[in-house]
Amino acid sequence: MTYKPLLPEDYNLYKPFFRNQRFRLCVYSLPSLIVWSNHIYHPHASIWNDSLVIFVQSGTTEEKNHIILPIAPGKNHNPKELHRIAADHQCSQIRFVTEEYIQSHGPEQIKLFFYVYEESEFEDYIYRTEDLAELKGNQYSKKRNLINQFEREYLKHDRVVIETITRDKAEECIEFLEKWCEERGCDDIERREDLACEKIAALNAIGNIDHLEMNGILVRVDNIVSAFGIASHLTDSIGVLHFEKAFASLKGLYQYFDRECARQLFQKYTYINKESDMGLPGLAKAKKSYYPVMREKAYKLVLK
Repeated sequence: MTYKPLLPEDYNLYKPFFRNQRFRLCVYSLPSLIVWSNHIYHPHASIWNDSLVIFVQSGTTEEKNHIILPIAPGKNHNPKELHRIAADHQCSQIRFVTEEYIQSHGPEQIKLFFYVYEESEFEDYIYRTEDLAELKGNQYSKKRNLINQFEREYLKHDRVVIETITRDKAEECIEFLEKWCEERGCDDIERREDLACEKIAALNAIGNIDHLEMNGILVRVDNIVSAFGIASHLTDSIGVLHFEKAFASLKGLYQYFDRECARQLFQKYTYINKESDMGLPGLAKAKKSYYPVMREKAYKLVLK
């Protein structure tokens, strides 16, 4: 089976496969698949019987090589077909399988062809856009208080500017990302590796932001980039928020920025997918504090 590396210039070629795409996990965003290509994560594409098959080659170990669910408008491959696709592509596992797929075909039918494993660290958090844009209700009172403090300290003194992200701002965004990591104490080898991948992905996203039909905003505080985030399309009702970062040293900035992302980047979407917590307790706590309306589970299927 012939694979082709998934590159920005392929976006228009593969975009039709994602028309009316229904999977709610963030990995099924075509722009996201493209920008996360790096020395550890190598996405490749192959067209199989009018379906797009994405094969991800790991730069660390072959055991992590996998495909995701094949993508094609109006198609839903049954477990037997899915097993054949994986075997034809010489791949022993399918990752980021949605709960919708598991339920629609039935766990017992799937277990005839695969071993099934839930991957809770890749379970996505999905929020109602209106909830994050308005922050109404008692559950968001602490968020509103922090935003009010930030606005009194910075907005009312004209110290804050929100800008659309364009290609010429890539260097500033990367400088911010490095400072953000210093602030967070990202000094272990694994975290540095994660940051290196994220920097490459952010550079890819900003450098191709128009071509990939992504959009983003950044916040300057005292003329210094202090927060940025980028959004992409997932389904007709869900957009994905990538790279949402803000300096923790500026009290209330994150809460203010998160609200502005919901207001400015997701007007046409009912829901916002804010990706997974990667099994990190601190990140899980932060995501839960915004009260997701859905938790989209991810499964791994290993061929029998």
